[in-house]
Amino acid sequence: MKKSIKLILLFAIIHLFTSTIFAQDKAKKIEQLLNKYNEYGLFNGSALVAENGKVIFKKGYGFANMEWNIPNKTTIKFRLGSITKQFTALLIVKLAEDGKLKLDAPITAYLPDYPKENGDRITIHNLLTHTSGIPNYTDAPNFFKDKSRNPYTPEEFVKTFDKLPLQFKPGEKFSYSNSGYFLLGYIIEKVSGKTYEQYLQETILTPLKMVNTGYDHSDIILKDRAAGYEKQGKSIRNAPYIDMSIPYAAGSLYSTVEDLYLWDQSFYTNQLLSQKSMDLLFKPYINTGGNDSYGYGWSIEEASNGTQNKVKVIEHGGGINGFNTIISRIPTDKNLVVLLNNTGGTVLNEMNDAIRAILYNQPFDQPKKSLALELLDVFMTKGTVDGLDAYTKLKNDPTYKIKEGDMNRVGYLLLTAGKKKEAIEVFKINVVTFPKSGNAYDSLGEAYLADGEKKLAIENYSKSIDLDPTNENGKKILLEISKN
Repeated sequence: MKKSIKLILLFAIIHLFTSTIFAQDKAKKIEQLLNKYNEYGLFNGSALVAENGKVIFKKGYGFANMEWNIPNKTTIKFRLGSITKQFTALLIVKLAEDGKLKLDAPITAYLPDYPKENGDRITIHNLLTHTSGIPNYTDAPNFFKDKSRNPYTPEEFVKTFDKLPLQFKPGEKFSYSNSGYFLLGYIIEKVSGKTYEQYLQETILTPLKMVNTGYDHSDIILKDRAAGYEKQGKSIRNAPYIDMSIPYAAGSLYSTVEDLYLWDQSFYTNQLLSQKSMDLLFKPYINTGGNDSYGYGWSIEEASNGTQNKVKVIEHGGGINGFNTIISRIPTDKNLVVLLNNTGGTVLNEMNDAIRAILYNQPFDQPKKSLALELLDVFMTKGTVDGLDAYTKLKNDPTYKIKEGDMNRVGYLLLTAGKKKEAIEVFKINVVTFPKSGNAYDSLGEAYLADGEKKLAIENYSKSIDLDPTNENGKKILLEISKN
């Protein structure tokens, strides 16, 4: 009997030792990966990775404040953008669990002043799943120029979009809408009798001891808050101001990678919700394209783990002036990736995919420099001929990669600067490289329209809609072009 106990202990020690070695090896690979992304100017922020529920890697990269050379750490607070939505969703489900609202009830049951023509048809469930048909307020023309810098109460801001015609019948399809989650925040206030911030604090943040998470206010002194920056080619500038009453329950929270680990771990308990209510968050209610679906504040997809089996990935990204973020969970293995970046849009999905591959001992693509950043300066200062010449020389260079998001941003930077012909060439490169991207064709259509090429604009907007039937803004523009 004693001998068998010793053998069991020996095997346990060997298993623990082996697991530790494997975790250290994976952590080293993750560090090398993120070091290279940082070197190429593609990651400036903080990262945390957990495997089997335990943190195996966490580190800050670059600077939280570039003026003062203050380094990023894992305790630095970043604006989360749309990761906020999963907190809002849980608060709504908590109110439902407590019997204070019904998920299938129309929103006019809780917002009696909301226009009944639409409000009587839209349910809480529709808001949670982006199936309400309410236009996304951030898509409004000149939104960031005309509205985003001004403070609003929730009641005031709801009135800026509550009378807009619906884009489709509620429940008919998926179309991402910040407006829906703004309304959820307002409903939380009406039902709970507290501000969104107060209810969030007492329902989630205090119980989970998430002391470095909260609703961001620009006027409050907040220790260890990262400054937000935007890249313009290879140069970096301070991000434009946004009043945080605007993103509200759709995107106004800040947090750290360490606090988001606490958030992740809470889903393996019933500290915040019963299991029945918790399960509501992660159901694939509506397909969003391919193998992807949407739950309540979370995207859900089936991904390969290197075997014949698939794993369910529950994740969400976020983007707000100066920041982009991602939290990605694989509950079956208690794996977690959190990446918070403070230099505007970057390739966090690409980085997340590579880290997931490392966790499952699978091959992954090495980081590459963004060709778009090299091309911007040439197109901007020397024009289309030199820009296309630079593209021809660099497109087959193995150290570079054409990244769709970067090319799209470069195209819009050129368009904003009045470089219409140059913008068209950049968008054309994107279309050739990503022929199945509706957004690439949409951007090219916009550039052609700006340059007075109506026929080509119609052609590309039409192609965009064929590839992405949810492109409601493209449909609207195409209709307007056709009338004129």
